Amino acid sequence: MYAGINGTRIFFDIDGKQWIPDGTEMKRKPVCFILHGGPGSDHTSYLPELDPLTKYTQLVYIDYRGNGRSDYPDEGTYTIAQNVEDIEALRRYLGLEKIILFGQSYGGIAAQSYGISYAENVEGLILLNTAAHHHAFDMAREELAKRGSREQIETAEKYLWDGKFPDNETFLEYYRIFAGIYTHKKKSAETFARYATREILSYKALNRAFGGDLKTFDFLRDLHRISCPVLLIGGRHDWVTPIACTIEIAERLSDCKTVILEESSHSIFSDQYEETMKAITAFLSERFPVTS
Repeated sequence: MYAGINGTRIFFDIDGKQWIPDGTEMKRKPVCFILHGGPGSDHTSYLPELDPLTKYTQLVYIDYRGNGRSDYPDEGTYTIAQNVEDIEALRRYLGLEKIILFGQSYGGIAAQSYGISYAENVEGLILLNTAAHHHAFDMAREELAKRGSREQIETAEKYLWDGKFPDNETFLEYYRIFAGIYTHKKKSAETFARYATREILSYKALNRAFGGDLKTFDFLRDLHRISCPVLLIGGRHDWVTPIACTIEIAERLSDCKTVILEESSHSIFSDQYEETMKAITAFLSERFPVTS
């Protein structure tokens, strides 16, 4: 499905009902927008892993402009601020009031930015393995220097840090090379690499982010404006958004449940799926019960 908003078409897909029958009543589930990582990937990395969440919320999967199945307008619009405006426009397009935002990695960055800019429209935030400022990638560079292989370090220097990928084939090869550090468990790396092959990759979107916004963004002074309930999850062994990033976000939020997964890197759904889903479902059921 597509929404014609802000001069382009944004792809979205819906999983689960918002209104469900309960005897003689109809009850409403909250609506949760799923914001993928990258940028340069798409929503399919969460399929079918997030299917069980439809018991608690209606899911709206989104591909950002210039990503996945959405249209590819001028690359100058591939920014955090524009992603936020597209999310807001989609909320209005769908006729929704308050929404929950689920965002992992870059998706968590977009979710924080939306939560700051449109606090009145946010019912809750689920932030996974993310960061609140650009210095996180200086930390990531240091982590990679300590823990990465020579091939990983050289690949990141050549293509990642300044957004210099020449094509999607090189981007996919990057995921193969880094599968063993994005995950903490050996069996998880195989799943991570396999899932990357089914995504519609956009190296231009990734280049635009790492060569632009991700060098300058900083939400630390504004996080106090987020007043809704927040679930914050981080992997102890995450290299690209190190666990210190999770802790400093938690310290600045007034209503935050923080979960640290001790056996996970950045790809927590690959490393500790059951533990991750348990934390999310508990948060949704306790803070956003189905209402009449």
